[in-house]
Amino acid sequence: MLWRIARVVAVAVAAAAVAVVPATGGSAAAGKDCVTSPATPKYQLRAMWIASVVNIDWPSAPGRSEREVKAEYDGWLDLAVAQGFNAVIVQVRPHADAFWPSAYEPWSQYLTGVAGQDPGWDPLEYLVRRAHERNLEFHAWFNPYRASMPAPGGAGTDVSKLPASSPLRVHPEWAVAYPVDNAAGRLYFDPGIPEARAWVQDAIMDAVARYDVDGVHFDDYFYPYPAAGQDFGDDGTFARYGGAFPNKADWRRHNIDLLIQEMDQRIHAVKPWVRFGVSPFGIWRNKAADPLGSDTNGTQSYDANFADTRKWVREGWIDYIVPQVYWNIGFAVADYAKLVPWWADVVAGTDVQLYIGQADYKVAAAGQPAAWFEPGELSSHLTFNRQYPQVRGDVHFSAVQVRADRLGAETLLAAEHRSRPAFPPSWGPARPMLFPVVTQARRTAAGAELRWRALDAAATSFGVYRFDGVRIPRGCDLADAAHLIATVRGTAYTDPTAEPGRRYTYVVTALDRRWHESPPSPPRII
Repeated sequence: MLWRIARVVAVAVAAAAVAVVPATGGSAAAGKDCVTSPATPKYQLRAMWIASVVNIDWPSAPGRSEREVKAEYDGWLDLAVAQGFNAVIVQVRPHADAFWPSAYEPWSQYLTGVAGQDPGWDPLEYLVRRAHERNLEFHAWFNPYRASMPAPGGAGTDVSKLPASSPLRVHPEWAVAYPVDNAAGRLYFDPGIPEARAWVQDAIMDAVARYDVDGVHFDDYFYPYPAAGQDFGDDGTFARYGGAFPNKADWRRHNIDLLIQEMDQRIHAVKPWVRFGVSPFGIWRNKAADPLGSDTNGTQSYDANFADTRKWVREGWIDYIVPQVYWNIGFAVADYAKLVPWWADVVAGTDVQLYIGQADYKVAAAGQPAAWFEPGELSSHLTFNRQYPQVRGDVHFSAVQVRADRLGAETLLAAEHRSRPAFPPSWGPARPMLFPVVTQARRTAAGAELRWRALDAAATSFGVYRFDGVRIPRGCDLADAAHLIATVRGTAYTDPTAEPGRRYTYVVTALDRRWHESPPSPPRII
């Protein structure tokens, strides 16, 4: 009876404290008319790619022990938290291989050094669990059609050098070598073969169904980037399946359209809360080739990779898109300041969220334009993005570059754009959520300790807000992240920055899997 009375009182207090109206960012704790600071957005994706192919980021080398591999990954997550990120995008299928015990494809060589060799543990389970412990979103990154890397480290174009359990050993008729007679040659699934496309989807869905991933992420490799003087060897496939199309290019785009559309349907049929996103090359088409294109003059993913990314956005086949806008502001061939507005216009009026892929790897890199030797180039990108509300965040390539912090560019990014925590942008249908109730607030040697009870079964994580002095927070007080001090999983948090002898007011909100936020708890004073 006492608990019921306390709950009724809490509801009354919270209703008096906060005007509950929907917010543009997905919060139920602030109104649309609130004045917010662009420097402290409450909803913004802040992610970094962690690449496993050829051991770019993680694992740092093949053949390391389980303890070493786990410790390295934990270090990347700690870096993400220290840099103010709220998501990681981790490559778990670099080329028809797997970082989990897959019934479809062999173990990745980047774990043990031997393709197909069981490492004796389940990396993907560990990857997801450890990210969630830090309240980082985990997006599983898959390369759909690439099936090998160049020799000597990979199989090159020789199917016989793939592990015996490789799908292309079982179905060599699915394989296309490209480019041929070239040291850079690789093997690819033929996207025009329906059975090959279904196999790729099944292999990916195995991970989606079995692991608690937050997102499925494809990179920019669909049909491979063209090699001079060579065409992808699918004439026979086109003759068999392409009769309804006037030319091979349209048929190839149709094949990739089917991959994207079907993946979208299959993912959401199994787990509606898992987001599906693609990170394409930054140029769809140039205006010179298509009046709908951007004012650029570079490679076109529509023609090079047969990826009609603009169509995928307009059709709503993806939940987010991360164009790799890997050029500096003012670059003549592909100006960052022209491409971002173009992509903002593409997503306008859709439910597809736009994040920008950032080329951290170009900072102070040999051969790059002078702009990349300015510490503030990347920071200026994020400042420029603030002009376009369609831009909901950024993804940085890649983890080793973030750690390197060349010219202090990463330190500057964190200081100027990630000074406060943020939630990933909310998405999808929302329902009203019950706020949590703070059950304990006390001083400890470690700081101000809060404990709370979640009243809503959909609560996955929580936001902790702090105000100086005794204060009843109103709706607009929670409209941005100015007072947000932490996002956590679990029902306890200790604020280590609470100064002895000072009085603070805390409130806690609950968030569901899609980052829709509850009203705040009744305030607690320490």
